[in-house]
Amino acid sequence: MLYRNNFLKKSFLLLFLLGLTVFSNKSTAQESEEKTFSPHHQIGISINHAHVFEGRDDEGNREVLSLPAWGIDYTFQFHKKWAIGLHTDFIIEKFKVEKVYASDNDKETVERSYPIAPAIMGIYKPSESWSILLGLGGEFAKEENYFLTRVGVEYGYELPKNWEIFGTFSYDLKWNAYDSWGIGLGIAKNFGGK
Repeated sequence: MLYRNNFLKKSFLLLFLLGLTVFSNKSTAQESEEKTFSPHHQIGISINHAHVFEGRDDEGNREVLSLPAWGIDYTFQFHKKWAIGLHTDFIIEKFKVEKVYASDNDKETVERSYPIAPAIMGIYKPSESWSILLGLGGEFAKEENYFLTRVGVEYGYELPKNWEIFGTFSYDLKWNAYDSWGIGLGIAKNFGGK
C-alpha cells in the first residue's frame, strides 16, 4: 500500500511537471511568435548617388551625370511582409538634362536646381532583409515640377538596439521629362516595436 501511494504521488508529480513543461513551452512558443513581429516605425538617412543618362554639359553635349544626394525615409511596417512610407531624395547640385519623353520636335534641355523628390512608397518584404518598393511622387525644383514613379530594392542588416544599416537601389521615371537611378547606403532606427 505504501509502495502504491508513493507510485501514485510520483506519477502525479511527474504528470504535473510534464504538464507545466508542455504549458510553458506552448506559452514560450506563442511569445516567440508574437515577438517575431510587431508593428513599428523606422526613420532612415542615406547618402546616395543619382545617375542621369540624359545629362548635358555647359556646351550642350550629352554626358552621364553622377550627382550627390541625400535620402530621408520614413517607413511604417504594419505587417510582417508589408509597409508604407515616405521616401525623399535631395539632389545637392544644379545640373542640366534633356527631356527625353518630349516629341522629337520639342526636345529641350532644362536646368534643375537642387531638386527634392518625395514619394509615397508601398513596400513588400519577401524576407526579413530584402524589400521591394513601388511608389508615386514628384520631383520639385524652382524651374519646373515633374510627377514620378519610383521602383526600388533595399537590403537591410539589423544591428543591436533597433538600429539597421541598409543598401538601396532605386529607379525614378519622371513623367514627360527624364529618368534617373540611384544607389545609396544608409542607417535607420526602429521605433515602437517590442
